[in-house]
Amino acid sequence: MFREIVTMKRVLLAFVIAMTPLPGMAVGPAGSSDRPLLMAGKHTLYQRVLSIPGARLAPTAGGKAASEVIPFTAFYVYARKETGGKEWIEVGTDRYGTRAGWLPAAECIEWNSGLTVAFRNPAGHDRVLLFRDSDSLRRLAGESNLKTYKRLYAEALQGQPSADSPVVAIQPPGYIDIREDFYLVPIHRFEDVYLGSEKARLLQVSSVPLASDAGAAGKTGAGKHAYTAGLVFVIDSTLSMQPYIERTRKAVSTIFDTLGKADLLGQVNFGLVAYRDNLSAAPGLDYLVRTYVDLDEGGDAAGFLTRLKSLRDASVSSRDFTEDAYAGVKQAIENIDWSGHDARYIVLVTDAGARDADDPLSSTGLDAERLRQMAQQKGIAIFVLHLLTPATMPDQAADAQQYRRLADFPGIGSLYYGVPTGDVQEFGKVLDALAGQITEQVRMASTNRQVPAAAPATDNTQLAELQAKVEKLGYALRMRYLQKAEGGQIPSVFDAWLLDRDFTDPSRTTLDVRVLLSRDQLSDLSDVLTQVLEAAEDGLMSPQNFLSELQSLAATATRDPELLGATTTTTAGAGNSLADLGFMREYIEDLPYTGEVMGLSLNDWQSWSTQRQIAFLNGLEEKIGYYQALHDHTDLWVSLDGGPVSGDSVYPLELEQLP
Repeated sequence: MFREIVTMKRVLLAFVIAMTPLPGMAVGPAGSSDRPLLMAGKHTLYQRVLSIPGARLAPTAGGKAASEVIPFTAFYVYARKETGGKEWIEVGTDRYGTRAGWLPAAECIEWNSGLTVAFRNPAGHDRVLLFRDSDSLRRLAGESNLKTYKRLYAEALQGQPSADSPVVAIQPPGYIDIREDFYLVPIHRFEDVYLGSEKARLLQVSSVPLASDAGAAGKTGAGKHAYTAGLVFVIDSTLSMQPYIERTRKAVSTIFDTLGKADLLGQVNFGLVAYRDNLSAAPGLDYLVRTYVDLDEGGDAAGFLTRLKSLRDASVSSRDFTEDAYAGVKQAIENIDWSGHDARYIVLVTDAGARDADDPLSSTGLDAERLRQMAQQKGIAIFVLHLLTPATMPDQAADAQQYRRLADFPGIGSLYYGVPTGDVQEFGKVLDALAGQITEQVRMASTNRQVPAAAPATDNTQLAELQAKVEKLGYALRMRYLQKAEGGQIPSVFDAWLLDRDFTDPSRTTLDVRVLLSRDQLSDLSDVLTQVLEAAEDGLMSPQNFLSELQSLAATATRDPELLGATTTTTAGAGNSLADLGFMREYIEDLPYTGEVMGLSLNDWQSWSTQRQIAFLNGLEEKIGYYQALHDHTDLWVSLDGGPVSGDSVYPLELEQLP
């Protein structure tokens, strides 16, 4: 198994690892024959399993397999039986006695928690090692034995483990984005340990492929497609922005010439979105946001440059020195078709701050963090070229902080550049450097070059830092492209143990925690959270009941999202929330990770200032907006049966996005 995984060089290794939420609250007698089996030591949580690809149902234990099951179908466990030396499991589609048939235990994965993990980008850090057993990993962590660790790591990189190596797998090279190459890492069990002075966790996980080898080949294609990049300019087109619009046109014209000479036309497409501000504040602005060129149209130089030439700055002033920049970025994320582009970039050009989520004139209701997450869910990197003109000087520090957050890219840093005094010449130099690097990266990928050409020397420290980040980002994107283009085997099912922190840098977490929700479940979560907030705002809840509602909602989403809408007092009737029924502890006690609200107490809440409480409530309202935006992004959802996006399609939601 080890060789099968770690010797695949430049190949997309799809760790498709089954998510494992626990069953839900009992609604009938625990011993009733029409109820699933309870988990060991639990009074309210049922046993559940997940089918692996290729699993087939049989009418009886040991019987002839009949219908094939859709991979990752969730079943409740009604009975276990050993027949012919094999364990069989009787499964049902719900908790009310609807049985589906029998599955071999080998074709199922036990669900031990509602949490799944996604590997972080290993660029600049060690990749995660997966161990055969917990004892060897626990011992290595407890001793902080760097010498042994480095030997095991070197062997894993070479794909040649020693006879006594406890390592069975290694995280794939490069960054596999869970939003584009869907995989899940369920947590079966966990143990708390210390790595140096840092508290860490050992996690037991299982890996199964999402699709067959043939399916995987069909997804990536038999041959290598040409590496493509999409770059969408989002330009502030309010008064005084015309010089920057013209300089952008010049930069793009130069890029088209370069692409033509290198015979790469069609491999870098450009888009153009212009924004102004809320028309109710300044009707003369003509529009809030407008798409001038989409990526399909932006592969043609003449067409793009003609449309860009038609873009003029506004003839009237906006209300103040804050504009709705987020409306332009949101338009570029949602309304531009990014499919078919291996590298995806937005370049925001602005001289003013953005209207934040709490601004009455904001059209999006989103803050920088939510917008950044929406972009990253589509694999889009956001660059911000912030023109620090004298007119906006009083607000520049706050605006810069806002845009640095928007432009932050995991593992890379913030792709923000502040142009002193809004100097048009410096703006042009930065734009030329940025666009030139992206063009060079396309050339490199097309010629299979691995080492980038050195960036031109510059005494501009800020530009040098940005170029270094662009180089690092481009390398990661090219490696992902090469991995996809090569195709490769998908590993078989296996169990393993991993550490959730970097062995050589214990302060660094190596993974993110997520919860798998269906599209319908996300909609239910949004509806229930809205009702809870409305009830709280209408004064129908005490602070303690409000916190209990939120905790019930978060616990249900983590353990058994099928019960969303039925485990809070607000939605299910008085006395029926998890907290009221005393089930909260059972839902939370075995989880290795919990969200912020689960640990929040009434004393904590009452000790907060009014300002902090309001900020907390605003954060919940922003999450509702985020749920709606995510729900509407149909290209982000994965249909496990290979069909069209539906209410059953799934998405791995970040744990911190739960209420």
